[in-house]
Amino acid sequence: MLDKLLLLISNTIMYSTPLAFGALGGLMSERSGVINIGLEGMMTIGAATGVSIAYITGNPWIGFLCAGIAGGLIALLHAIASISLRADQSVSGIAINLLGSGASLFLVRIIFGSLNTPPVPKKLPKLFSDSSILGAFSRLNFEVTAVIALLIMLFIWFIFAKTKWGLRISSVGEHPIVADSLGLNVYKIRYICVIISGFLAGLGGASMTLSVLSNFVPTAISGHGFIALTAVIFGKWKPLSVYLSCLFFGLAQAIVIQLGGGAMLSSQIVAMLPYVLTIIVLVLFVGRSVGPKSSGVPYEKSK
Repeated sequence: MLDKLLLLISNTIMYSTPLAFGALGGLMSERSGVINIGLEGMMTIGAATGVSIAYITGNPWIGFLCAGIAGGLIALLHAIASISLRADQSVSGIAINLLGSGASLFLVRIIFGSLNTPPVPKKLPKLFSDSSILGAFSRLNFEVTAVIALLIMLFIWFIFAKTKWGLRISSVGEHPIVADSLGLNVYKIRYICVIISGFLAGLGGASMTLSVLSNFVPTAISGHGFIALTAVIFGKWKPLSVYLSCLFFGLAQAIVIQLGGGAMLSSQIVAMLPYVLTIIVLVLFVGRSVGPKSSGVPYEKSK
């Protein structure tokens, strides 16, 4: 019984970590007033870049960092379209998803000659190793990326709760005209937040392929960006609540893994659980959750 409980906790944290990176990235973007539906594409390009660089260099940490940079670069395209060109943010996000998926497959095919990458020689480490004094905790299977995601969540919470920078981001997302009149550069703040959003989403994709998996496959990121976006709504755009929402969806995935399939319920139906929960959460909470007032609204300085 204890082993099953430890396995459930381990899988919950493992599967919630990529979601946490993506959701915290989405939080940063939306709090500044830019909807980021492109999280799926940013996570996908991060997943492909991270594992490719890790395989070439033999260093998973370099791959992890490059994944964040790749996510940030594709987020820059979203920022240019949404902020400078004032394009529809939802349409731009959908285009980023298509671009991220296509570019990832193209990148992997060019480098490895296949749509799947070979397993990386070394994955990102776990928090506790079997040889450590606390080796008994290794049964919980805590990846170091889970700790990084937790620290990032606490850092983002501190920014919004305790710093002027957090207040400036919130003001730009709520009342950009007022923020502009007070001397804040609305465009600059939104650009920074969107790029940070892509960087974190890229890290989320890499944590999937360098921690949960050991290689990139076309289905490595299958709806995780959209689930992360749902976690932002479910968490009401608050860092701690968003993180807990990711744990909730991670728990759903962990239950799927432990239940598997049986005579009474097929594995295909069980695998639908996280996505069914996502739809239920959207139906029940999307109307009650109120995001930043200017989220999704392009800002024109002349107005």
